[in-house]
Amino acid sequence: MKTTERLNALAVRAATTPGYYLDGNGLHLQVSRAGSKSWVYQFTLHGRRREMGLGSLSVLSLAEARARTRECRQMLLDGIDPIAARDAKQMTAAATVVTFKDCTDRYIADKRAEWSNVKHAQQWENTLATYAHPHIGALPVSSINTGLVRKCLDPIWTTKTETASRVRQRIESVLDWAKVHGYRSGDNPAAWRGHLEGVMAKPSKVAKSENHAALDYTATPEFISSIRAHEGVAAPALEFTILTAARTGETIGATWAEIDMKAKAWTIPADRMKAGVQHTVPLSDRALLLLKRMKSENDGSPWVFPGAREGKPLSNMAMLELVRGTGTKDAAGEPITVHGFRSTFRQWCAEQTNYPRELAEHALAHRLPDKVEAAYQRSTMFEKRRALMRDWAAFLTKKRA
Repeated sequence: MKTTERLNALAVRAATTPGYYLDGNGLHLQVSRAGSKSWVYQFTLHGRRREMGLGSLSVLSLAEARARTRECRQMLLDGIDPIAARDAKQMTAAATVVTFKDCTDRYIADKRAEWSNVKHAQQWENTLATYAHPHIGALPVSSINTGLVRKCLDPIWTTKTETASRVRQRIESVLDWAKVHGYRSGDNPAAWRGHLEGVMAKPSKVAKSENHAALDYTATPEFISSIRAHEGVAAPALEFTILTAARTGETIGATWAEIDMKAKAWTIPADRMKAGVQHTVPLSDRALLLLKRMKSENDGSPWVFPGAREGKPLSNMAMLELVRGTGTKDAAGEPITVHGFRSTFRQWCAEQTNYPRELAEHALAHRLPDKVEAAYQRSTMFEKRRALMRDWAAFLTKKRA
């Protein structure tokens, strides 16, 4: 290593041979093989020799490089590793542009392999997109505080307590992830124990039954008729969901391998069902007609209802956005939901048919707590449910006066 006792402006300009040129106090001018020049600070910490780049000569003058060296030497006197301090500063600066939504997306990506149920990831995405991201999604994750967390939770804490509790837990997990990755520091403002429990009512004390807003069955045929005018995949997907009394995730995850057009049946594998049990849905003529339409319009896609992105299924928010766009509300004035049509189907079964309750529950793929009922459910013939779904489709598609 080539060194001199002290550098000056002339010596810096004259240095062209690759190597290190000592200025003093650990500061060196480094000349690369390509001829570029930069400043390097060499020091020893805990018996280990370290080297820290300070910056290019084109950015830092000799005087500025000496000033930075003095700062580093002062840190060493205080027992601080200047390299670690620099990295922490850079990480803090980076956190100012890493948003809460960025961290949410990366957290879900990291955890997705751990979650055996695809629906679990969808629930994470949906709840945070609905209740957290409108308030904090675009904010730097380092700036999230207790007030901002409560801004997400307060509007639903007493009205949708179970959902609010899940939102809080998920915000807490994302913020913990962000801290581990160096995007924020300090205590977690979404933590319950020792923090929010001191200022918010206990969920068990304020929890209310949460029901998905549902359209009255008498208004559903007219609703079905109105959405048929919409273009795109969301409208037929929504109608298919209503016709089959399925859940959103079951519909958007449907593949052609699950459909048997000849047997007029849709078999949903256990790993896609909430109860973890395979479920076979009888398909009405109207449901089959929708499937034939989707097959002709999207031949080649493995998904029954493909999304806008090639190779991906329909977004889990597409049908909900369609429903919201209609402005339709339930009897209480609440905007209806896609899931609420399962309640609509159940209401119709109870009030307009003589089918046994257990048969309707089977059609919804509900688990029956009573052992006798469960035995009945297992022995129910598929054709009985086919008749039920045929009658439901006939009701939905009847002409309105």
